[in-house]
Amino acid sequence: MRESDIPLTAVSTPSGMLWVWLVMLQGLKNAPATFDRCVAHLLRLVRDFAPMYFDDVFIHSRAVNGKSDVEMHKEHPHKVFALMRKHKLYANLKKPLFRASEIPVLGCRVGTNGVRPDPEKVRVIK
Repeated sequence: MRESDIPLTAVSTPSGMLWVWLVMLQGLKNAPATFDRCVAHLLRLVRDFAPMYFDDVFIHSRAVNGKSDVEMHKEHPHKVFALMRKHKLYANLKKPLFRASEIPVLGCRVGTNGVRPDPEKVRVIK
């Protein structure tokens, strides 16, 4: 939330105290879209190798300028984490997958060989 918007969230309690919100409230209709736009703007400098979807950031790498894809992939997370740190964005430490050949995205598995259904989701249907 922008610092200039904090006074606009003020609420007076029955005891006479004044409360303000420092972060966006849960359940607001436009909260997900606003959060998505904010994070996309903050991470715009790395979107060539780190696209994001709501609260997920997908870091991928290719060999460039004589550097292997592994060498590039060592640099890319550092750049993303530096931007996140600078803008006070936090990551869920249980969520990251490093050096994965395939990742789960919206019920599918996305990897170097393309997109396929997530076997766990398909098993439930069978």
